[in-house]
Amino acid sequence: MSESSGRPGPTEPSAAPAHLAGSLERFRSALAGVGRLGVAFSGGVDSSVLLALALRELGPDRVLAITGVSPSLAARDRARAAGVAEHLGARLLEVRTHEIEREDYRRNGPDRCFFCKDELFSVITDELVAAQGLDAVAYGENADDALRPDRPGAGAATAHRVLRPLADAGLDKAAVRQVGRWLGVPTAETPASPCLASRIPHHAEVTAEKLAQVEGAEDAVLALGVAEVRVRHHGDVARIEVLPDDLATVLAARTHLVAELRRLGFRHVTVDLAGLQSGLFTLDALGLTRAGS
Repeated sequence: MSESSGRPGPTEPSAAPAHLAGSLERFRSALAGVGRLGVAFSGGVDSSVLLALALRELGPDRVLAITGVSPSLAARDRARAAGVAEHLGARLLEVRTHEIEREDYRRNGPDRCFFCKDELFSVITDELVAAQGLDAVAYGENADDALRPDRPGAGAATAHRVLRPLADAGLDKAAVRQVGRWLGVPTAETPASPCLASRIPHHAEVTAEKLAQVEGAEDAVLALGVAEVRVRHHGDVARIEVLPDDLATVLAARTHLVAELRRLGFRHVTVDLAGLQSGLFTLDALGLTRAGS
């Protein structure tokens, strides 16, 4: 477990956009009675906006950002979370989570995220709530997430009585980004970055070795300057997904990428001409239709 204290936060923003006033009031109501709040914090747009709003509402002395560190968290995402917390002036606590030791997580069914979130919230409850004097814990589910059938982690939040003030405020993904821009959150425009385990097809075992292969492969693609990437792990085959505008960049680096990914243990390297398809494995496993299909 490690802890860092952030520097003073950014300059106070201008008055909130009028169309967000109702949502911000509902957010305030969702935290009514909370003296000290822990925020499950990944550094992505949702948890960053949640953290920024909580700091604004409660003050930096009453908010603790909590990042779960495990093989499923890419080093680049861990560094991003630390940087955002520092920028916002939040105190950050890193805790080790051990979802990879859970058989239900490793078997990688469509409910894998439940066991990941259950591990994180269990660690927070067991180690931090009393020690840090927390009255509540919150995470960054937004109003769009609340309507999706492919987010089993929400069940773990309910089981642990974790708050979801963004969803309660009616802030959907677009509104969350608007709030982020207003508050000067550095990840307001950052693409989603799901955990590394989401790159492994459901019912194929999640292992630390596979996660490390995915992380290394994605780092190699990102080093080309592409905007976003998923490297899907199909045993000895790596399937690269990027945005259509980045396909030419990836193909131009074909020789380099093949060498890098073979060094990581893949025998075959492919590029998916359909481009980046977020949530692909879970939607397929649940029999749901993909956009564009």
